[in-house]
Amino acid sequence: MKTQAYLLYLLLFINFGLCAQQATLNGVILDENKIPLPGASITYAGGGTQSNKNGVYELRIPANQTVKVNISYVGFKNITVTLNLKVNQVYELNPVLKTDVEQIAEVVISGREQKVVEGITTLDPETIRNTPSANPGVEGLLKSLPGVSSNNELSTQYAVRGGNYDENLVYVNEIEVYRPFLIRSGQQEGLSFVNTDLVSNVDFSAGGFQAKYGDKLSSVLDITYRRPTRIGASADLSLLGARVSAEGITKDKKLAAILGARYRDNSLLVNAKDTETNFRPRFADIQTYISYNLSNTFELGFLGNISINKYDYQPLTQQTNFGTLQNPLALVVFYEGQEKDKYETYFGAFKGTYKPNENLLLKFIASGYHTQEQEYYDIFALYRLGVVNTDIGSDEVGDVVLTGTAGSQLTHARNDLDALIFNLQHRGSFSRDEHQIEWGIKYTSEDIRDRVQEYEIIDSAGFSIRPPIEDFVNDQPYNPYTSPIVPFANVRATNDVQIDRISTFGQYSLRTAINNTDVWINAGVRSQTWTVSGAGLQSTTQTVVSPRAQLAIKPDWKRDMIFRVSGGYYHQPPFYRELRDSLGVVRPEVKAQESIHLVLGHDYSFKLWDRPFTLTSEFYYKTLNDVNPYTIENVRIRYRARNNAEAYATGLDLRLNGEFIPGTESWVSLGVLKTEENIDNRGYISRPTDQRLKIGALFQDYVPTIPNLKMYLNLVYQTGVPGGSPSYADPYNFQTRLRDYRRADLGISYILVGPEKQPKADSFLRHFRSLNLGFEIFNIFDNRNSITNTFVRDASSKQQFAIPNILTPRVFNIRLGMRF
Repeated sequence: MKTQAYLLYLLLFINFGLCAQQATLNGVILDENKIPLPGASITYAGGGTQSNKNGVYELRIPANQTVKVNISYVGFKNITVTLNLKVNQVYELNPVLKTDVEQIAEVVISGREQKVVEGITTLDPETIRNTPSANPGVEGLLKSLPGVSSNNELSTQYAVRGGNYDENLVYVNEIEVYRPFLIRSGQQEGLSFVNTDLVSNVDFSAGGFQAKYGDKLSSVLDITYRRPTRIGASADLSLLGARVSAEGITKDKKLAAILGARYRDNSLLVNAKDTETNFRPRFADIQTYISYNLSNTFELGFLGNISINKYDYQPLTQQTNFGTLQNPLALVVFYEGQEKDKYETYFGAFKGTYKPNENLLLKFIASGYHTQEQEYYDIFALYRLGVVNTDIGSDEVGDVVLTGTAGSQLTHARNDLDALIFNLQHRGSFSRDEHQIEWGIKYTSEDIRDRVQEYEIIDSAGFSIRPPIEDFVNDQPYNPYTSPIVPFANVRATNDVQIDRISTFGQYSLRTAINNTDVWINAGVRSQTWTVSGAGLQSTTQTVVSPRAQLAIKPDWKRDMIFRVSGGYYHQPPFYRELRDSLGVVRPEVKAQESIHLVLGHDYSFKLWDRPFTLTSEFYYKTLNDVNPYTIENVRIRYRARNNAEAYATGLDLRLNGEFIPGTESWVSLGVLKTEENIDNRGYISRPTDQRLKIGALFQDYVPTIPNLKMYLNLVYQTGVPGGSPSYADPYNFQTRLRDYRRADLGISYILVGPEKQPKADSFLRHFRSLNLGFEIFNIFDNRNSITNTFVRDASSKQQFAIPNILTPRVFNIRLGMRF
């Protein structure tokens, strides 16, 4: 199978033809009363089109070159728009033609420079939808970028430049979204909040971001959901689940809505793992974005989401082989019991946008998030650890023939959490000429009710293993055992916590030119004041202030280059997870973690093989104070709730993107990172996210003689991170790293209906705007990647073994996508 995959990949990569390099401009032509104009003319030097009876138009224009588009209608002033779009980029333009006011002479829109001066990476939504990934979506594509790491394909969580999963901001239409609290394993997550079928724009910043973004330490993912311009629908079906969406707009163009529903079943992936289980992972959500133009100056939008995730898990047996060729070992486990988890989240937000004139924009946002989570399990495991039979001629090859360690483990949990979060926010901006001022204020109320009740009992060869926090002597059978028998781990707590936050920001931007050198400056400041209170807690109030700045320069050189520098103070006031320590106790005195960022960036755009390429380079350094140390168990982060460490992170990110294959966009990325922490002044050790080397690549290709047969290849290589430490253990004694993470996902699709392949008028395919059929191979080379270690203890030998938790092997999937 590996040979077949290699041959197929090589076949797809051999091509000498060229596809048309085009982009798409679409939208609705409106008059001053927002009435659509049928028959409006939209033209450029190489062609043109007209709007239909609903004012809707679609125009294909050349990509990667400056194109002037003229929009005209009898009795109205003309508009000239200058565009420079990427290959296959879809740009929505909804111009309002006026009769009594002079139009702007020329509007310049550049697909590349729109975000590059701010150090923001813009991702194409269509590429996101097509890129193969065991967990498809925005996060799957982010993991191919430098500085972004994740060694768990079952999880949508990611770490950026040495940070952890809790340090990343996610916005949808400027509304902050949250993720469930109790999830401890990637296979429990199911669905990302972001529905890719609804997305129109994706911006990502890996550090040094502006003051207008919130109070996190690592990154910002800024998603924009689209406002439909037509009636349509789509569906994507696969062996992993289904996605469907519908969109529409009224005739007067005032009301527009888009709705998406998703269902996912991870059985195809998790049933291929080492553990044999009865497994029913069911994840479903429904999401909508509705907007209504009440007037020419005011628009009201609503974003809603309901997500229901159910995770029923009944493990039966497991055998994990590890060790070396000279000393092959295996862990064999027999299970009894089951786990039943449920995560239900409800999210709703209203957003009002008021634009009284061309210079002033005011926004008002109110949102609510409610999560009810349940984590119940009782699992009894009998395990043995021993030597594996490697005699190929034996009937027992692969079995454990010599047991060195035997024991049992009982894990129990009855964890419940109910969280209700409300936000009230105002944001505004004022622009005049090259100046822009932005401001905002936000009030957040968090009400969390939490019960944590879990314990672990370990028995090895008849000895109950106690936690290593008290001195006792156990020399049975020579002397009686008189110490009380206690669980190895025991956490019991009930918390009722309220957190009130007020955050504000203000920033100023200037874009100008000095001696033909373009200059962009941004300076701003954020502040947050929060109060933690609750039953049995002493009310605590703290305040932090975070100044930030950015500078970008584009010299008047023959070579197209942009230089950037950004930095400032970044604070992360503690969320509930950071306030609760490993014993479940809430500590309201926990401070905000502080980071000082310095980011130096450079963008170089050039032509190679007569095709456009961009090389982006960023060097960064972060020093962190008041660090809250933590451990990672799969995707669950457990904080010590003590600001007793300091840390740093430094590295270099490189990304080369462009048309490696004519008519497609691909990229190769390289990230080098080192991050360490010093806990209680004991010296620096690697942080749990110390990902030293990261190489990622996304390739898109097609067969020259069959251009509708396309290929998407997603490659990731990462050096191993520290493998964690067992409960109560000193992390300074456990710095052994996991094996390197290597993964390649391949997707192949054939376009039955598309822009370049239209069906005959009498064919049933005429009902589709697009239709494609394909298959995916996850983990092509069947690499045995691991996410964490399971630590097996033996009381008789006083040894402790780290057994890797192996992730998914090679898996095949079939996909069918369609749009109407």
